[in-house]
Amino acid sequence: MEKKRVLLLSEGFGAGHTQAAYALSSSLRKLSTDVQTKVLELGSFLNPRVAPLIITAYKKTVTNQPKLVGYVYKHQYKKSLNRLTTLALHKLFYTHTRSIVRQLRPNVIVCTHPIPSAVISRLKRLGVQVPLCTVITDYDAHGTWISPEVDLYLVSTDEVKSKLMLRGVSVDKIRVTGIPVHPNFWEHPGRDEIQSRFNLKNMPTVLVMGGGWGMLSDEVVNQMLTRWHKDIQLIFCLGRNDKVRISMEQNPIYQKENIHIIGYTNEVDKLMEVSDLLITKPGGMTCSEGLAKGIPMLFHNPIPGQEEENVHYFTSRGLGEAITSLDVVVNWMNRLLHKYPDIVRKRKRHLAQIAKYHPTQSAQSIIDLLEIRSYPSDQSSV
Repeated sequence: MEKKRVLLLSEGFGAGHTQAAYALSSSLRKLSTDVQTKVLELGSFLNPRVAPLIITAYKKTVTNQPKLVGYVYKHQYKKSLNRLTTLALHKLFYTHTRSIVRQLRPNVIVCTHPIPSAVISRLKRLGVQVPLCTVITDYDAHGTWISPEVDLYLVSTDEVKSKLMLRGVSVDKIRVTGIPVHPNFWEHPGRDEIQSRFNLKNMPTVLVMGGGWGMLSDEVVNQMLTRWHKDIQLIFCLGRNDKVRISMEQNPIYQKENIHIIGYTNEVDKLMEVSDLLITKPGGMTCSEGLAKGIPMLFHNPIPGQEEENVHYFTSRGLGEAITSLDVVVNWMNRLLHKYPDIVRKRKRHLAQIAKYHPTQSAQSIIDLLEIRSYPSDQSSV
């Protein structure tokens, strides 16, 4: 029997979108041996020279002009990508997308970023016959995610579902599954083994992350945290920002007992498992991973727009707190020192309450779509 083929498309604008695609790929293959998956960052795959330049420019804009990013996000909030924009994207960057679909013949295409979702939607308008599932990887519903050609939306919360419905999306097209994180984040291996592997002690631990790009820029907070190094273990995870990592490693402030500085790792799930507090930028994927691990979160430097919405969602439900002043950090460090058992008990209660967001729900929704709407791409019409 021929396996069902699922093509998962993302883009490299931040690490979360692609992480969601790989998380879905892993869950799909765990649920069914009859499913074959392929993950592509479409722009990077088709234009390996141009795409990195665009992503670098976007990263610089996010870093240096966050207010501009927020303005664009809010100005376009209720607008889908118009046909002129999707046509331009198609002509400039995705002229070979039809060839990919023709070659891979997916039974379902899953998009974890709005740009490939818009491009596949355009191909469907031009005659490509393949079900399209779009996974919204934030706790908000920006208009760029929405297209009438999408057959199924997988969303994080009931609130996002309601926002889609207000935009005219049929309720039959929406499933509330939570943002898909890798199954490893739902597992809880023994702490002793992880601590031994990373040379960590069994003591209150804070994990500080800057996102997939390693945008850990709040030096004031970082340096202040080192005051507690004798009683609280600190793990600084810098992602791919080798420049900042090397700078911190050479700084005497961080050359102290119980302070650990690491670069990119694919074992963040294990670091979260042995940590008691996460300080992070509020990207949708990192927040969802923290949610799965039940770890309380402090949010710093949200990008105006979707990350601000992520902060609002988690803080309004008591799952995290924004760093609005250094007092917030001081209060949490004091909690770790003096109310540590309470933090551990609350985490256990939280883990018992979030079973409904188990990662197989997203993958199962895609398998259901395969069974109901699946058909090979019509190569003659591509």
